Amino acid sequence: MIADLNEARRDALFAEYGVLDSQPESAFDDIVKFAGALCEAPISLISLVERDRQWFKARTGLDAEQTPREVSFCKHAMLGPGIMVIPDATQDPRFADNPLVTGAPHIRFYAGAPLISPEGIPLGSLCVIDSAPRHGLTPLQAQGLTVLAAQVMNLLEARRHLHAMERYDAILAENVEKFRILADTMPQMVWSTLPDGYHDYYNKRWYSFTGMPEGSTDGEAWNGMFHPDDRERAWERWRHSLDTGEPYEIEYRLRHHSGEYRWTLGRALPMRDPGGRITRWFGTCTDIHDHKRTLEERELVAHELSHRIKNIFAVIAGLIALSARTRPEIKPIAEDLRNRVMALGRAHDFVRPHSDASRSDLGQASLRGMLGQLFAPYGGPQGRIVIAGGDTDIDDRAATPLALLFHELATNAAKYGGLSTSEGSIRVEISADETHCTIRWQENGGPPVTQPPELNGFGSRLVQLSVVTQLKGEIDKRWQPHGLDARISIPLESLHR
Repeated sequence: MIADLNEARRDALFAEYGVLDSQPESAFDDIVKFAGALCEAPISLISLVERDRQWFKARTGLDAEQTPREVSFCKHAMLGPGIMVIPDATQDPRFADNPLVTGAPHIRFYAGAPLISPEGIPLGSLCVIDSAPRHGLTPLQAQGLTVLAAQVMNLLEARRHLHAMERYDAILAENVEKFRILADTMPQMVWSTLPDGYHDYYNKRWYSFTGMPEGSTDGEAWNGMFHPDDRERAWERWRHSLDTGEPYEIEYRLRHHSGEYRWTLGRALPMRDPGGRITRWFGTCTDIHDHKRTLEERELVAHELSHRIKNIFAVIAGLIALSARTRPEIKPIAEDLRNRVMALGRAHDFVRPHSDASRSDLGQASLRGMLGQLFAPYGGPQGRIVIAGGDTDIDDRAATPLALLFHELATNAAKYGGLSTSEGSIRVEISADETHCTIRWQENGGPPVTQPPELNGFGSRLVQLSVVTQLKGEIDKRWQPHGLDARISIPLESLHR
C-alpha cells in the first residue's frame, strides 16, 4: 500500500469528518478502553495526525490531548500496510532520541493499527503503549487491534455522513429562506406545484392580490379564482402541460380582492431531475390588466384613425375625378393619379385595417396578402396574376412604396404588356433568405416585344423612387420577347421593423 500524503486532501477530509477538537464520545472511548484491556497496555489512543500535531480523539492512561507531529509514532504507523510494532523504542534508531522515549511517558513498547479512509488517505492510528519493552502482540491481540481500528473508521465515516447531512440541512434551509425572500419581494405572484399539478406554495403577493387566507387555494382550489368564462380553458391548458411537460402560458381573468376580475398572464416551467422526470412546476401570475386595457384603447384609436385615413384617400380620389370631369384635357392623367391613390388606400387598409370586417385572412403583415389586394382589380392572385413562392412580413412603413411599385407595374402591364391581351398573364414569385426578399415579375402572352420601351417617364421614376430610395433595394428590368422580366431585391429590414 502506498499512502497518500497530499496534505491538502488530508485537511479537506478532516473537515468533512468534522472530528478534530470535538468533544469526547463514548463510542470512541469504549474502543480505546477495550484495546488497552485486550493488549494489556496501560496507554491506548486514537491518534489523528495533522500537519503540525497529533490530536487524540480518545485516550486512556495519558493526560496530554495532543503532541507535536515530529515526535509522533503514529505518523509512521499510519503509513504501513498493517500493525506497526516497536518492541523497545530505545533500540530503534528512529525513536531512541524521541522526547516521548527519553522523557514522560517513557515509551518503550508501541503497537499501532493504521486508520485509512476509504479513499486510501492515512489519518492516524489506533495504538497501545507500554513503558516496558515487550516482544510484541499475540495473534489474538493483533487481530483484535485490527478489528477495532476498522470500527474506528466506521464511526468516523458515520460522523462524515452525519456532518455532511448537517451541512446540507443548513445550506438547504438558507436557500429556502433566500427563495422565500426573493419570491415575496417579486412584483409577480409566484406559485409551485408537485409533479401532478397539486398547488402547495404561493408567495405573499398571491395572497395580497386575491385576499384569500393562506392555504385556502392549495390543491385545485386555485381554479375557483378565475373568471367563470376562463376556468375550463385554463384547466385544459394546465392539463395539457401536465400531460406533455410543455411550458404553460395563458391569459385569464383573476379575481382581485376588490371583487374585480383583472387580466393576468400565467406562466409555468417544469423542473426536471437528471433523468428528465419532472420533480416540480414553478409558475408566475403577472397582472397585465392595465396594459391590456391600454392596448385595447390604442387599437380602438388606431382603427378610428385608419378609418379616417381611408376616407381621406376616398375624398382625394373623388376630388381628382371631379377635376377630371370639369377639365377633360387632364382626364388621362387624373385617372392614373386616382388609381394610384386608390391603390395606396387598399395597401393602407391591408396593413392597418379600420375594422375587423376589412381585416385580411392572411394577416395584416403578409406581403402576399397585400399584393392580392392590389391585384384584385386585374383579375386577382387566382386569375391572370398568379402569386407563387413564399411570403414575408411587411409593415405600414413599407406598404406605401410597395403599393406604388406594384400598382405601376400592373397598370403598365394592363396598358402595354401581359394584361393588355386576353391570353396574357403575370407570374409573381416571392423568395427570401436571411437578409433579402426577392420578387420576380414575369409577363407572358402580351404583345411581342421588339424593342425595349423608353424608361424616362413619371411611372419609371416612381418605380425607381419606390424601390431604390425608399426601400433601399434594387430592380433589374429585362425585356424579353414574351414581355417584361423584372427582379426586385429588397432588404428585409426595409420591409418590417
